[in-house]
Amino acid sequence: MKSYDLDGIGMTSARSRARLVEELAKKEKAGKPMIFDQGVLSAFATVPRHIFVEEAMAHLAYQDRALPIGHGQTISQPVTVAIMMQELLDVPRACVLEVGTGSGFQTALLAQLCDQVFTVERVRPLLDQARRRFEALKIRNVSAKLGDGYQGWPEKGPFSGILVTAAPRAVPQVLLEQLDVGGRMVVPVGGDGNQRLKVIDRSDQGYGERVVEGARFVPLVKGLRT
Repeated sequence: MKSYDLDGIGMTSARSRARLVEELAKKEKAGKPMIFDQGVLSAFATVPRHIFVEEAMAHLAYQDRALPIGHGQTISQPVTVAIMMQELLDVPRACVLEVGTGSGFQTALLAQLCDQVFTVERVRPLLDQARRRFEALKIRNVSAKLGDGYQGWPEKGPFSGILVTAAPRAVPQVLLEQLDVGGRMVVPVGGDGNQRLKVIDRSDQGYGERVVEGARFVPLVKGLRT
């Protein structure tokens, strides 16, 4: 297994991680803090983002910016990740599905705050890398599989939370059906240049949704890429 420098030095050190957390906590929108959930901020302080990017870009890991991770995918901007998690975890969510493992960074963050995380990735090399990172971090409450994100993971549902890290043009009905009553989904929806980050809550009466903000994500793609 590849050896990871979990502590980091210089621009990948714990001090750099702490500065990112401070930056996230200071961000405001309309005069109000954007990231106020202490659990989310604590997870960012705990998980070393630099091991989830290519070594050549590790010095950029604690800047608030998206970075390429290969295979046409990116690791999202930290503030975007934080907003999605904060919206998802308005209450404790024991069993969460993540659609789009990618680098595995957001998965690792969720693992700090949820009892069980199930994550689906369609690109095998990305999934294999993410699994190695989970092992290096000794994360034991994540189950990951190669699969079509549009199908979710029905055998493990229903889920109290679903987080989708790529944008479908419309929310897949299959994913809605895997959301438990009382559960919440956070998902970017729309095509290029017209995406909205949505929060969808399921109740006994059906589904309600609201738009958080505009978004810019890679598209959610059907099928596998091995």
